[in-house]
Amino acid sequence: MAKILVIDDDTHIREVCKLVIEAMGHEVEARPSLTKGLEALDKEVYDVVYLDVDLPDGNGLLSIPRITERDKAPEVIIFTGASYPNGAELAIKNGAWDYIEKPATAETMTLPLIRALQYRKEKFANRPPTVALKREGIIGNSQRVSSCLDLVAQAANADANTLITGETGTGKELFARAIHDNSERAEGPFVVVDCSSLTETLIESVLFGHAKGAFTGAEKKQEGLIKQADKGTLFLDEVGELPFSQQKAFLRVLQERRFRPVGAKEEETSDFRLVAATNKDLEAMVATADFRNDLLFRLRTMHIHIPPLRERGEDIRELTIHYMNAYCKKYRVPLKGFSPEFLDSLQEYDWPGNVRELVNLMENIIVRAQFEPTLYPKHLPPEVRIRIMSGKRQETASLGQETELLPPAEPAAASGEFTITPFDSYKKDTEFRYFKALMQQTGGDIHKACEMSDLGKQSLYRYLRIHGIPTRA
Repeated sequence: MAKILVIDDDTHIREVCKLVIEAMGHEVEARPSLTKGLEALDKEVYDVVYLDVDLPDGNGLLSIPRITERDKAPEVIIFTGASYPNGAELAIKNGAWDYIEKPATAETMTLPLIRALQYRKEKFANRPPTVALKREGIIGNSQRVSSCLDLVAQAANADANTLITGETGTGKELFARAIHDNSERAEGPFVVVDCSSLTETLIESVLFGHAKGAFTGAEKKQEGLIKQADKGTLFLDEVGELPFSQQKAFLRVLQERRFRPVGAKEEETSDFRLVAATNKDLEAMVATADFRNDLLFRLRTMHIHIPPLRERGEDIRELTIHYMNAYCKKYRVPLKGFSPEFLDSLQEYDWPGNVRELVNLMENIIVRAQFEPTLYPKHLPPEVRIRIMSGKRQETASLGQETELLPPAEPAAASGEFTITPFDSYKKDTEFRYFKALMQQTGGDIHKACEMSDLGKQSLYRYLRIHGIPTRA
C-alpha cells in the first residue's frame, strides 16, 4: 500500500481522487492549498503527489522543486483543469512524473500512478548501499548540493562523458575532481585542459602532442594532454571556449579515442574518461553556430548543473565557518566568532562571484581583522556593504513604482462583498503589507521574525528582497 497526497482546492476533485485511489488499495490524504500540502509533506513521507496548478496560495508548476528537492521525494503528477501552452514542458523540466489535464478518465488518472509506484519500487529495491563520497572542498549540505552529489555518485559509477554547468565561481572543477576521486579511475591522472587559454595555433600540439621535428623548436617528441590522461580523467574546463575549427577534430577523439600527434605518421590511443565544464549556454551557442551540436550531444551524456550560491543560501553559514577557520589557521591567528548581524549581511548579499567570492572575502576579512576576536558587518569590504544597501534601495524604488500603479483600496460594500482586484496585485500588496508589519513589530530582528512568521531564514530573506523591505531601519 502506497501513501498518496492530493493537493487541490476543488472539494469535488479531492473527493473523487480519494475514492478512485482508495479503490486501488492505497492510503490517500487531501489538502486544499499549497501551504497545507507542503506542511503535510514536512510531516509524512508520501510516494506520489497529485498537484493542481492554480492554487489559492501559489502555482503548482512553479512549486514542483519544493516537493522534489526533498529526501525520499515523492513523484509529482500535475493534475489540472487550467490549460497552459507550455504547462507540460514546464512540469517535466521541473521534475514532474506526468501532466494530466482535467477532466480525465479513471484510466488516464490512475495509469501514471501505477507506473510511478512501479518505478519507485524498483528504484528503492535496487538502490546500492550508501557509500560516503570523497568530496574534498565541496562544503554544504543543502538539498541543492545533495542533489548534485547524487549525480556525482552516478557519474562516478559509470564511464560516461559528463558535462558540468554553472556560473563562474560555483566550484565546477571541485565536482569534476569528485567524480574522478570516486571512480575506478581514481588512481589514474586527472588532467586539466583550460580551453580558454588555448590558441588555434597551439591547440593541436597541446592536446595531441607532436613528433620530433614537427615544427621549428620541436627538438623532441612531446606527449599531449589527451595522452597524459590515459587511464584517468580528462577535464575540459570552459569547453565553450574551444575554437570552433578544432571541435570536429576533438569530436573524432571522443568517438574513437584515437588521435594523430602533429607531424606523426602513426595514430595513438588514449583510454580517458571525459568531464567538461562551462559557464556558457552551449545550446544558445549551437543556435548561433558557435558550437557543434554533435559535440554537445557527446559531452552531455550526463549533465550536472551546479546552483549559484544565492540559490543555496542555507550553506552560507557552513561555508563561512569553514573558510574563516581555515584562514585563521593559515595566518596563525586565534579562531574568531561572529555576530548574528554579520551572518545576516552575508545572507542578504547576492554573491555575484559565488563560492569563489566568499572564499576570497573571508581571506580578506581575516587578514584585515587578525587581532579582533569577533566579526561584525563593519568588517565586510565597503563594496560588499554598498552592494547590499544599493540592492535594497533599488528593490524599494522598484516596489514603489509598482505600488503606484495599484488601484487604491476601496471600502467594502455595505453588503459585505469583497472588492475584487487583479489577484497578482492583491497578493503582492498583501505580502508587502505583511512583511512590512512583521519587520516593524520585531524591530528588524530576523530570528524573532522567523519565529512569528513560522518561516525559515532563507524564505524570509527571499520575501524581503522581493518586496524591497530592509531588515533594519
